[in-house]
Amino acid sequence: MAWNEPGGNNKDPWGGGNRNNDGPPDLDEVLRKMQQKLNGLFGGKPSGGDDGRPGGNASFPWSLVLIVLAVVYGLWGFYQVDANESAVVLRLGKYHSTETAGLHWNPPLVDHVTKVNMTEVRTERTTGQMLTEDASIVDVVLQVQWHIDDAESFVLRVADPLKSLQEATDSALRHVVGSQTLNGVISQNRTQVAADTQERLQEYLDLYLTGIRVDVVNLTDAKAPREVQDAFDDVVRAREDEVRLQNEAQAYANQVIPVARGQAQRMIEEAEGYKSRIVESARGEAVRFEKLLTEYTRAPEVTRERLYLDAVQEVMQNTSKVMVDVEGGNNMMYLPLDKLAENSASSASQRPQISPQVVDEISQRVINQLRTEVANSRRSRDVR
Repeated sequence: MAWNEPGGNNKDPWGGGNRNNDGPPDLDEVLRKMQQKLNGLFGGKPSGGDDGRPGGNASFPWSLVLIVLAVVYGLWGFYQVDANESAVVLRLGKYHSTETAGLHWNPPLVDHVTKVNMTEVRTERTTGQMLTEDASIVDVVLQVQWHIDDAESFVLRVADPLKSLQEATDSALRHVVGSQTLNGVISQNRTQVAADTQERLQEYLDLYLTGIRVDVVNLTDAKAPREVQDAFDDVVRAREDEVRLQNEAQAYANQVIPVARGQAQRMIEEAEGYKSRIVESARGEAVRFEKLLTEYTRAPEVTRERLYLDAVQEVMQNTSKVMVDVEGGNNMMYLPLDKLAENSASSASQRPQISPQVVDEISQRVINQLRTEVANSRRSRDVR
C-alpha cells in the first residue's frame, strides 16, 4: 500500500509526516497549500484524499508555471528604440520618461510605451477658396512638409496633432492670403505668401504645444475660380503686355539716354575748351598790348606806322577787291577780282581753257594801257 493512499496513515517516506511542528516549513507543504488555493480560485477540486493532502497522480507543477510566467513577463518588457525614433513611456497612465535609441526594459502592463519617428518628413496638403485683400476669390493649393520635434508634446499635449496641424495651416494661409491682392497671390508675391504662411503656422504650432516643426511650405497652385478663369486670363495677358511695353520703353530709354548724355558732355567739354581758348587768347592779347605800349612809349612814330601797315596788310589779305591809285591821276581804277573769278569759273566749262602765254600777253597789254593813261594824265596836269 502506498504511503499517500487511504489507510496508509500518510506516512511520508521523506519524513514529512513525522516532522516537528516547531521546525521550518516544508517546501512540499507550501506548494500543496498554494495548489489548493489556486484550485479553489479557478473552481477546481483540491487534489488528494479525504484529509486534503495531495494525491500522487493529481498534483500539478504550479511552481514551473510561475517560473515560466515570470520569464515571459520579464522578456515581454524588453523593447528596441531605433536611431530615428524616440519612445514616450507612461507609467500607470502618467508621463514617466522619453527614451532614446537603444535597448530598454519597462514592466509590462504597468508602463505603456509609444514610439514616434523623429526624422521622417511628412507632407500635409490643404486646398480651398479664399478671399484676398481686393475682395477677389482665389483657389489655393498648399503643401506643408514637417517632422516631429518634441515626442512628449506630440504624443501627450494634443489629442490629434494632425488635425491641429491642418486647422492651423488653414488659419495661417487664410490670414496671409487675406492681406494680399489677387495678382500678388497668383504671380507677384507667391514666394512671400509661402514664407509668411510658414512663419505664422509655426507660431500657431508652438502656441498649441504640438511638438511639430515645419520644414518647407510650398504654394503649389494659385488661380482664379473656374467661373472667371477666362476673364482673369485676359487680365493676365494685359498685364504681360504692359510689362513687355515697359521693358521695350526701358530698353529704348537705355539706348537714347546714354547718347544724349554723351552729346551733352561733348557740348560741355567744347564750351569749356572755347572758354579756355578765349580766355587764354584775351590774356595773350593783353600781354601783347602791354608790350606794344612799352614799344610805343619808346618810339611812337615807328610803332604807329607799323601798326598801320599790319592792319592794312590784314585787311588786304581778306578782301577780293583791288583798287589801283595812280600817282598824279584823277581817277582810281577798281578791279573786281571776285567777279572776274566767278565769270571765269562759270565760263570755264563753255570756253576752251586759256593758256598761260595768253594770260601773260593780256596782262602786259593792261599794264601798257595803264602806263599810257598815267602819262597822259601827267601831261594834262603839266599843261595846266
